[in-house]
Amino acid sequence: MTGKKGMRAGGNRRGDHQTQIKDPLVDRFFMIGVYILLTTFLLAVLLPLLYIVASSFSSPLAVSSGQVTFWPVDFTLEGYERALGDSQIMTGFLNSLIYTTVGTLISLTLTVAIAYPLSRKDLWGRGGLSLGVIFTMLFAGGIIPTYIVVQQLGLLDTRWALLLPQAVGVWQVIIAVVFFRSSIPDELYEAAQLDGASDLRFLWTIVLPLSKPLLAVIALMYAIFQWNSYFDALMYLRDPSLYPLQIVLRNVLILNQATPGMDAAAQIERQQLADLLKYSLIVISTVPVMLIYPFVARYFNKGIMLGSVKG
Repeated sequence: MTGKKGMRAGGNRRGDHQTQIKDPLVDRFFMIGVYILLTTFLLAVLLPLLYIVASSFSSPLAVSSGQVTFWPVDFTLEGYERALGDSQIMTGFLNSLIYTTVGTLISLTLTVAIAYPLSRKDLWGRGGLSLGVIFTMLFAGGIIPTYIVVQQLGLLDTRWALLLPQAVGVWQVIIAVVFFRSSIPDELYEAAQLDGASDLRFLWTIVLPLSKPLLAVIALMYAIFQWNSYFDALMYLRDPSLYPLQIVLRNVLILNQATPGMDAAAQIERQQLADLLKYSLIVISTVPVMLIYPFVARYFNKGIMLGSVKG
């Protein structure tokens, strides 16, 4: 009996294996194409990064002569020593940290302050206000009118010139509105009202703790924008002590270019140093953003689904 049962069970297992449905040939080719495409995109992003990092640790001669591929040649830290030893670069680095931290907090606060009321169904005039917010995304005043506004407000050559004009992103507001509408049920708000909670307390104690994925994703968006901010600083700032890192890096690279009338050997040496500094400064300006990512990555699985259809 035991042998028959074993044979019967084995036969069932073989039958199950034989009746397993195989993927159609077209689907197999499609998946192969997907993997090839994704691998191509990965290499297109990864290889330039490897080249930049390898060049930043190579000697100026190896970089300028094109000897570097994806591994340092004549390993040296000269590029980082020259870059970090420059007081202007360290000042710019500190300024960028200030602009990124303070600017992200301001932008995140204003975005929530705009998006949460627009997500409430009982807000009077919500349709008109939403249309006004979207209108600013489609039509902008332009560079000259914006510059005049900043000038009239007395923000020129101050830190506020980089913090306030671009403080609110309409796209981030739309994402937040959709999240609040789909993730914060009206019944929760009604229950909080019955308990005597004000709108501000409901927002602070209930809405924000439930919105950590949203806040993490939007904060990262604003932080990257602030860290890479370049054009606004070029327009509004004249004081070198207020320059962010991006402007300082631009100035360092320009000052290290060869100039007419300079000795040939000095020109070559200066050009080689400029080529090395270029890659070292790229790495220095990229590291802070890469350090931020791990702290918010755990929210991305939820944050990437913001605004999706809930079933």
